[in-house]
Amino acid sequence: MRAGWWQAWAKGAALSGAVILAAFGSAARADDFKLSNNQRIACSRGLSPGKLTTATCRSYAYLFNVKTSEYFRCAVSLAMTRDNKEVINIQADGSCSKRPRIFDTDGAYEFDAAETEPPNTNSFFGPGGYAVWASDSASRKVRGCIIIASGFGSDVSKCLDMTFD
Repeated sequence: MRAGWWQAWAKGAALSGAVILAAFGSAARADDFKLSNNQRIACSRGLSPGKLTTATCRSYAYLFNVKTSEYFRCAVSLAMTRDNKEVINIQADGSCSKRPRIFDTDGAYEFDAAETEPPNTNSFFGPGGYAVWASDSASRKVRGCIIIASGFGSDVSKCLDMTFD
């Protein structure tokens, strides 16, 4: 009877240890990712036939891998349609899309990004674009990138290394 109890305890302890090690292992990998500090939200409102009002809000954020310089552009949106008395419809959507590396080699990088304003007279091709800045934490190395919508379904992107005078 005692041997059975001891074996059950040993298996439980081993399982607990494995769970703790897995948690520490995943936590170390999670430290490689940082959320940008520059989240923005833009909302618009429109009138529909029948005195319906629709408000749509969008926000973007960036998740950056500080080791590889790969990043994800994340977007979330919420649209609400209402009449004079009640909310008729609510729709929400969100996802992150992977973008290419900013630097070719692994390192210790820092990152930030900024979105353009929502479509207006300053936005030539529709939703505009965004700027990404990344720097190497271990050396004086900064790269700036601008990404804009071409209007033909693909983005145009250019990154430049900064010079220091």
